[in-house]
Amino acid sequence: MSHLEKKLNQIPPHPGVYKMLDSTGRIIYVGKSKCLKKRVKSYFTKSPKQPKIERMIFFIDDIDYIVTDTHLEARLLECQLIKEIQPYFNSQMKNDRRYFYLKVTNSGHSKGLSIVPEREDHSFGPFRRKQVILSLIDMLTHLFPIIQENNSFNFHYHTLPELMSPEDFLKNRQTLIRIFSEDTELNCFINQLQICMHKESAQYHYERATTYRDLINSLAYISHNLHAYKHLTTRDILLKIPVRDGEKLFYISKSKIIQKKYFPTLSQTEIEMFLAEVSKTKAAVGADWDEKTEVDFQNILFSEIQALPDDWILIK
Repeated sequence: MSHLEKKLNQIPPHPGVYKMLDSTGRIIYVGKSKCLKKRVKSYFTKSPKQPKIERMIFFIDDIDYIVTDTHLEARLLECQLIKEIQPYFNSQMKNDRRYFYLKVTNSGHSKGLSIVPEREDHSFGPFRRKQVILSLIDMLTHLFPIIQENNSFNFHYHTLPELMSPEDFLKNRQTLIRIFSEDTELNCFINQLQICMHKESAQYHYERATTYRDLINSLAYISHNLHAYKHLTTRDILLKIPVRDGEKLFYISKSKIIQKKYFPTLSQTEIEMFLAEVSKTKAAVGADWDEKTEVDFQNILFSEIQALPDDWILIK
């Protein structure tokens, strides 16, 4: 039995993180799974794999793993290790310095929107999917000027983007700032675009209807990144997650897990004692914040919490 085969047989069927190492001991890939044994073994089956995975397997000389109590902890640890180690075969979550912001420009810019590398006045983000934002900017220029009046938006689709007068540029800029600043305004704009899409489709203008559809999808991506995490950054959340031989409490404040604790059995009294401990340490938690780095951790927390049964979320 080879060295790798022995390692594969030793890996437990628990949540955790695995690290693939080459012959020099360098970590070339970090992954996570709800079941380490099943996931790691899948790399060495004869089933078809992506070309990138096939190339990586050729270099694997050893495997390390870290068992966690929950899939949530496995995902957060994976993200942390990828950022720290920068493994060659990982692509996601590794280059957060490249994340960028969507900026509503001040003047003299025909598109009215641009991409900037760091936060500036009237910028929104950070975002990871650059092509989505570039396409959004391009599609919106065909609607400019967008002018908000009362509870609706006035705009017309132009086959070729039109130059705006200084007055229209200013009105368009003010509208864009409101759309990207407030989730209610953004949702209202999306709803209006959906009406336009259905009208164009009913008139057999399928190409224009497709443009509206793509614009709606891009704005939905914007909305998710700008507003979906608000309950993570503005509220404290208490999670109760079953583990192999008990339960584990997680206290999340400002989108960070500031305390967690395992209990063989969990009673209401123990929950109250846990919260009392949190209240003593909460104020001492550092305020250090790098939003480009934190966006990946926020995304993990958000998606994991969304997937939990309601009775596992004790405070939200």
